Amino acid sequence: MDQTTQPVLDIRGLTVRLPIRADRENAIEDVSFSVLPHEILCVVGESGSGKSVTAHTVMGLLPPKQLTATAGQVLLQGDDLLKKTPGEMRALRGARMSMIFQEPMTALNPLMSIGDQIEEILQIHTEMSARERLARVIEVMEAVKLPEPERLVHSYPHQLSGGQRQRVMIAGALALEPALLIADEPTTALDVTTQAQILKLIKDIQRTHGTAVLFITHDFGVVAEIADRVVVMQHGLVVEQGEAKAVLRNPQHPYTRMLISAVPSMTPPARPPKADAPVVLETQDLCKTYRDRSLFRAARETRAAHNVELSVRRGETLGIVGESGSGKSTVARCIVRLISPTSGQILIDGHDIAGLSASRLRENRRLVQIVFQDPYRSLNPRRSVGASIVEGPMNFGVGKAEAQTRARDLMKLVDLDPNSLDRFPHQFSGGQRQRICIARALAMEPDVLIADEAVSALDVSVQAQVLELLDDVRKRFNLAILFITHDLRVAAQICDRIAVMYKGEIVERGPAAEVFRAPSHEYTQALFNAAPGRDFEFGSFATA
Repeated sequence: MDQTTQPVLDIRGLTVRLPIRADRENAIEDVSFSVLPHEILCVVGESGSGKSVTAHTVMGLLPPKQLTATAGQVLLQGDDLLKKTPGEMRALRGARMSMIFQEPMTALNPLMSIGDQIEEILQIHTEMSARERLARVIEVMEAVKLPEPERLVHSYPHQLSGGQRQRVMIAGALALEPALLIADEPTTALDVTTQAQILKLIKDIQRTHGTAVLFITHDFGVVAEIADRVVVMQHGLVVEQGEAKAVLRNPQHPYTRMLISAVPSMTPPARPPKADAPVVLETQDLCKTYRDRSLFRAARETRAAHNVELSVRRGETLGIVGESGSGKSTVARCIVRLISPTSGQILIDGHDIAGLSASRLRENRRLVQIVFQDPYRSLNPRRSVGASIVEGPMNFGVGKAEAQTRARDLMKLVDLDPNSLDRFPHQFSGGQRQRICIARALAMEPDVLIADEAVSALDVSVQAQVLELLDDVRKRFNLAILFITHDLRVAAQICDRIAVMYKGEIVERGPAAEVFRAPSHEYTQALFNAAPGRDFEFGSFATA
């Protein structure tokens, strides 16, 4: 076998044991696949499938005494990594293999400048002089298209955007031009346009440097965009692998077919207009301006939301779409009155709540409820989920017995066991916790439900279930739903109308089908063009 076809990474029969009393014996079992030079191999699966455990095993980053490799081989250019000492693994990391993590803010040292963190890799692995190291740092920062690298080397992680921080992680990973690059969900937390830039960057690196890329994801849109081959994992097992186009168009395993079928379509389904329904929520000239005052510089103003006008009718879902910093979550927090608007009106059933005092606002709290992105942070870990659900109604005068009956009924509604009300949040999965948050919001019998990125952290199949649940409760309770998301596929499936926000303003609005068919604003067009796998119609095989 010549050098061009010799695998850079060859995993053979790898098994990693879980601690005693875990939900299964092995985190991964008999896993085998390889990655060739100039190849991007995507490992796909939901939470708990074992894809990240596989990557951490390759890097030698398994937590000691918790996860243990008990069988198999992990060959990096022919060397078995499972036989290496900790010191030998440290020498390999960064030099011959590197990893990009999902959340760069937790992977980067907040006390070190960007340049120092990249240079540290060169200090450990090379004999370069300080001048040579600085030149190499700037070179790799230019390679990943970071702006003004000579200035940026002195910046700290908190001074960069999410996309820039991820580029810094990639620059550090490429500093020594390793043979293997492992990317563990590197675009999950990024906006769609930044995600497109990072995916393009990784493809360019793979093509120009001959790097073998092991890309871990749960997003089949990403797979359709960049993968040469695909490995699908479920419950620690490899259930399918093959060429990307073949797997996407003709999946063989039921789990793979389920995952692909669960990917939302970019084509909105037909939804009858709600033009005759009464308006429940309306904002007029809503503005929110943050003022940064300092003794040492002039005050700065940031317009987070400017003259935002929107309305939601009973039984309707309005989607607000935009990237981080567009102002969509600011608008949601103003409507819920978690923050006070600078000016404008917020009308709930015709009553303006924008300027109400705290005492008068309490009467209106019940009318608008919100479901946040992270259900684990939304629920009190020290209280049972039942206590969290009944707290709101009881604070508004509902008796304990009635509140508990309502909680049991809502648990059934969100397809959870009512007998689990005495359990705590950590005893539920992420999707189940989000269902509990929806039940808690519905317990208040609101007129308006706001979902702020409520499904963005969920696996694709769980996401589909929660979207179906939200649509079901909209119909059942005739709710007005304000649905905030950066995921165009999700917006297409659940929203009657779309409002696109950019730099604090609504730049386009209309029925979802019309906006998706013919976006008119250049920013909306850019969002659509950046959506990964936008030209691939997932799930079409299911109807064949």
